[in-house]
Amino acid sequence: MLGYLYTVLLVGLAIYALHILILTALYLYHKNDAPPSLPDIPEDELPTVTVQIPLCNERYVVQRILKAVAALDWPRDRLEIQILDDSTDDTLQLVQHIIKDLCREDLNIRLLHRDSPTGHKAGALAAGLQKAHGSFIAIFDADFCPPEDFLRSTVPHMLTNPELGMVQARWGHLNAEYSLITRAQSLALDAHFTVEHMARNRSGLLMNFNGTAGVWRRQAIESSGGWQSDTVAEDLDLSYRAQLAGWKILYLPDVVAPAELPPLVGAFKQQQYRWAKGAAQSLRKLALPIYRSPRLKFHQKVMALLHLSGYFTQPMFLLMLLLALPMALYTPHLPRLAAFLGGVTAIPPFLYLLGQIRLYRDWPKRMLVYPVLMLLGIGITWSTTLALADGLQNWGGQFVRTPKFRLQGRRGTWHNATYRLKIDSTFIGECAVLLYALLGVYLGLNSHQESVLLPLTVIYLGAEMLMVYTTLVQTRVLNFPTFRGE
Repeated sequence: MLGYLYTVLLVGLAIYALHILILTALYLYHKNDAPPSLPDIPEDELPTVTVQIPLCNERYVVQRILKAVAALDWPRDRLEIQILDDSTDDTLQLVQHIIKDLCREDLNIRLLHRDSPTGHKAGALAAGLQKAHGSFIAIFDADFCPPEDFLRSTVPHMLTNPELGMVQARWGHLNAEYSLITRAQSLALDAHFTVEHMARNRSGLLMNFNGTAGVWRRQAIESSGGWQSDTVAEDLDLSYRAQLAGWKILYLPDVVAPAELPPLVGAFKQQQYRWAKGAAQSLRKLALPIYRSPRLKFHQKVMALLHLSGYFTQPMFLLMLLLALPMALYTPHLPRLAAFLGGVTAIPPFLYLLGQIRLYRDWPKRMLVYPVLMLLGIGITWSTTLALADGLQNWGGQFVRTPKFRLQGRRGTWHNATYRLKIDSTFIGECAVLLYALLGVYLGLNSHQESVLLPLTVIYLGAEMLMVYTTLVQTRVLNFPTFRGE
């Protein structure tokens, strides 16, 4: 029985690994495709663009994002900047002070503050859209720093293609070298943007808007149902609804907007919790419309459903850990298929390798941080499993912001910042998983029979030790070195 349950989990993981393999093959097929040529639009034909900046307690980075947006190269009489502020701290006063200086530069900049921020980010974007004058909407989160030519590099594509509803740029990193934690995150994001987005977009598969560093056609937002807050992944939800309605999305990998990566493991875990919960809610909401869509072909539907359900590999890994103890005590008979499936599940790391090869000459050095990324990915399985359960049972929910600290390169610090994180309720579960993994390793090493899951259990033990240790250190329960890359 244990052997067959183990094999079933391997089948599930192999399906998602094959999904990654298909994306990798599609990327390799399309990676040398010529990018769409940038249309040459006369200056007097450039439309009005509204730039929306949703804020919620961003005292450390608000000046940086506002200065970056103010420097965008676009006709001043056709550039509208909306600051959508839901802050409860002194960010509002900082914004008001900055606006006074920016208005002297002949900018059309408006502050929209909500005392009762219903709908969180989706609600702020929807409220801003009602008062926007632009026919195109550019969105930047507070931790981003778009280049001056961002609008010049994106909006013209939409002017020559009336079916194009959204353009997504690639995320860069302001502080990838700050620590091992940020380096690991950059590895994952580079693979997502370089390989996955390229594969999906160029091969006609559905892809997602990443919530920032993109430009929407206003008509696409409104005709697709607008911003909705029944999921905490309003970006994923709207982008899928727009594509189901017939709108196209263009991904531009050479247009890069750098952003700040969270240095705190707790912040990374919260971010992944929100993304996993939002993905589960979007799957509940969109699975039937995807299945029934007359616009989509069979392979598009399958790949879309695998995309939306990608976080379900997390509870599968957790269940494999739970099998470690009984399988250490009793080594079951495994079907021959199990060995093949186990090999298939080793495919995903190639995704990260390809992303680094594409972007950096020193990719061998950068790949050395992959073990940290693997430990982070395994270490959050408890919290992401809870997030999936939450998303499958409930709509909406609290939008927990990821704190930013104005980190750049290796400069800056979060230690004395206002937005410190406390230990959350998932910490108890992570401690329990750590103890379970420790017992599994002990039994596996002392068993007279070979433990099939011993390698995974050892990895789990290391992952949970990383999560527990960094949580205690970064919340100042322990006073030991962090994973600062110095």
